[in-house]
Amino acid sequence: MDRSWMSIKNYLDPKYLDGVDEFIKFAFLGKDPNCKLPCPCKVCNNFEDQTKEVMANHLCRGIVDSYTRWIYHGEGFESDDENDDIEINDNDSDFDSMEELLNDVGVANFGESWRHSPELDTGACTEKEGEASRFLRLLSEAEKSLYPGCEKYSKLSFIVHILHLKTMNRWTCKSTDMLLKFLHQVFPTALIPSSYYEAKNFIRELGLKCEKIHACENDCALFWNENKGLDHCPNEKCKAPRYKSPNSKIPRKVLRYFPLKPRLQRLFVNKEIARDMRWHKERRVDNENMMRHPADSLAWKDFDRNHKSFAEDPRNVRLGLASDGFNPFGTMSNSYSIWPVILVPYNLPPWKCLKDPFFFLSMIIPGPKAPGNDIDIFFRPLVDELKELFATGVETYDAFREEKFMLRAALLWTINDFPAYGYLSGWSTKGYKACPVCLDETTSLYLNNGHKCCYMGHRRFLPIDHKWRREKKQFNGEREHRQPPRTLSGEEVLQQLLRIEQVEFGKAPDLLQQKKRKRVQNSSNWKKMSIFFELPYWSTNKIRHNLDIMHIVKNVCESLVGTLMNIPSRTKDTWQAREDLKEMGLREELHLQPGGGASKVMPPACYTLSRLEKKNFCQFLSTIKFPDGFASNIPRCVKTKECQLLGMKSHDYYVFIQRLLPLATRGMLSKDVSQILVEISNFFRKICSRTLYLDELEMQEKNIILILYCWTSPIPVDVSI
Repeated sequence: MDRSWMSIKNYLDPKYLDGVDEFIKFAFLGKDPNCKLPCPCKVCNNFEDQTKEVMANHLCRGIVDSYTRWIYHGEGFESDDENDDIEINDNDSDFDSMEELLNDVGVANFGESWRHSPELDTGACTEKEGEASRFLRLLSEAEKSLYPGCEKYSKLSFIVHILHLKTMNRWTCKSTDMLLKFLHQVFPTALIPSSYYEAKNFIRELGLKCEKIHACENDCALFWNENKGLDHCPNEKCKAPRYKSPNSKIPRKVLRYFPLKPRLQRLFVNKEIARDMRWHKERRVDNENMMRHPADSLAWKDFDRNHKSFAEDPRNVRLGLASDGFNPFGTMSNSYSIWPVILVPYNLPPWKCLKDPFFFLSMIIPGPKAPGNDIDIFFRPLVDELKELFATGVETYDAFREEKFMLRAALLWTINDFPAYGYLSGWSTKGYKACPVCLDETTSLYLNNGHKCCYMGHRRFLPIDHKWRREKKQFNGEREHRQPPRTLSGEEVLQQLLRIEQVEFGKAPDLLQQKKRKRVQNSSNWKKMSIFFELPYWSTNKIRHNLDIMHIVKNVCESLVGTLMNIPSRTKDTWQAREDLKEMGLREELHLQPGGGASKVMPPACYTLSRLEKKNFCQFLSTIKFPDGFASNIPRCVKTKECQLLGMKSHDYYVFIQRLLPLATRGMLSKDVSQILVEISNFFRKICSRTLYLDELEMQEKNIILILYCWTSPIPVDVSI
C-alpha cells in the first residue's frame, strides 16, 4: 500500500485526503463500525482510542510521520509494504541481542569460563554454593539449542522472541498460551515451553524479572505495601482512579522496578569478578595527590572513617546513582519523558566499573510527564532496599573465597544534570538562589531585557590576592573583597530541611494550587527534604550530588561556538544582552548605537569574527581527521557556506573543546580572548581525564566558573551558561 501521502504537509491535498480514507478502510476492515482503535494523529499518537469518525477528523490535521508500519491497526510487526508475511533476517542481530540480554543478568562479561564450571556437571546444587550453582545451571539450560541441529535459536532466544511478538502484536495471554501448547504438541522434541506461564517463569528464574508497581497518574503515591489493595489514590486531594476502567483492571501508570539484591549477589558468582570486587582495597595503588578512581576521593575516605564497620569488608558495595529523562519516541512531535535510573558499583577497577555489563537498570519511571519534584515517590522501593542492605545486608556466596558472607551496600552519591540535581536534592535550581553551593548567599541579578537571572559573584572563589579581584571595568564595575561562602555539612543541611514545611507530592490540580501558595510564603529555596535523607548515612556523606561533566561540556561548547559564529538560535550576544549592559552601566563600547532612523547598530565585540574568519574556521574543521573510535565524523557537521556547526553529539563537543577550539581560532581573536579559550580547553582536558591531581582539582573547581564568567562578562546573560 502506498504511504507517500503520510509525508505531505498540506493536509488539504487530495492525495493526502485519499490516503486518510484508505487508511481508515484498512484499519476498520472486518471490525465493528462502532469500535475504538488507537488514533495515529499527531495529538493522540496511538495513545488514545477513537471511533472511526473521530479518527478521520483527527487525521485531517496530520498523522505521525514515523508511523509507517501500522502495527496497531492490523498490520504485522515485521511486514513490509509489499508483503505482510513475517520475515526473519538471517543476520547476527539476534545473537548480539541475546549477548546484551545476558549482560543485564551479569554474565556476558564473565567470558567463557562459566560454561566449563564443574557445578554444571553435578545433579543438584551443593549446599555450599546454592544460589551460584543454580544460576549457572539455569544459564546453561538457557543456551541449549531449541532442537538438535538448530544453530539459530536457543531456548532463551526463542522464548524472548515469542514474548516480543506477543507485545508488539497485542496478543492476549490466552492466544499466546494456545500457540505455545500447539507448538509443543507439533514439535515434542524441541525445548518449547508448554504454556505462557511456563515461559514467563523461565525468564523470571533467570533473573530477568521486574516488579510492576502501580502508581497514581498524578504522581501522588505508589499502590505498594499499605496501599496495595486500594483502587483510588490515597491522597484525599487527588483520589484519582488506579485503573483505566473498573472492569479492565489496566493500570493508568506503572513503575517497573528491578530488585537490587540478586544483581549484587551475582557479582560474586564468578571468581574473577568476585576478586575484582576487592580491587579498591587490595590492589589499588594509593596516592594521596592523585585521583584515578572514586576510592581516591576525599568523599570515599570520609565515608570509610564515619562507617568503619562497613569499610572493614572490602566486598561491601559502594554505589553511584544516575538518572535523566529522555523521549523514547526520538524526534516525534509528541512530548514524552521517561526516566531510567542506573546504579553503578564502584568496587571494580576503573576499566570495568564503567562498562555496560556492570550498569544496573534499577527502575524505569514512566511518563508522559517528567516526575519533577515528585520523583521521590518512585524512589521508595529502592530506598527501602538500600536501607536494608546497609543495616543487615543479604547472604551471598563468594566464589573467590568459597564462603558465604553478609553483603552490604551503600549509595555514595547521585550523578545528573542541573535540572535533575534540583529534583533529587530538593534545592530549587531556578530563580535568584539557584546555586546549590552558595545557597542563600548566591549573588544574582534579574535582567529586564533578557528576562532571566544572571549570577555574577564568582570572583569570591579566587585567592584573596588574585589580580582579578581588583578589576572593575572587566567585570561588574566593583571590586570583590568577599571570602567564598562556607560549604554546609550534611548535618547542617538536614537541620535546615527539618525547619521547612514538607510538601505533599502529586500533580492533582488542588495540590498544585496549594504548592504554589506555599512557594510564595516560603522564603527558603528548599522545596522538600530529599527521600535520600532517610538513608542513615546520607547526612554524613561529604558529597551527595554530582553534575555530569558531559552535559556541562556540551552546553558550554554550544554557547561558545554559537557566540563566536553568531549563530542566530545559539548566540548569547543579542540586542537584549546589549541593552542590559547599558542599564547596568557596563562596557560602554558594547552599547547599542543609533543607526539610520529608529534602528540601532550592535558594535562588534573583541570576539566577533568576520565572514572570512568564520569561513576559515569552518574550512579548518572540515579538514580534521581522527583515528577510528576517537570521535565521530566532525567534518560532516560543518556547513562551510552557511558558516554553521550542526548535529554534533556530546562526545564531539568533548573532543572539540579540548582539542580543536584553541587551534581553530588561533590568530583570529585577541590575545586575551584566545588565552581564555586555552584555559577553558585545559580545564576540560584535565577534569575529563582519568588522572587528576587533587590540588589542581580544588583550584580548577573554583576557577572554572570565573573563567566562563570572564569569557561571557561582556554579555551578562551568558553568566548563566
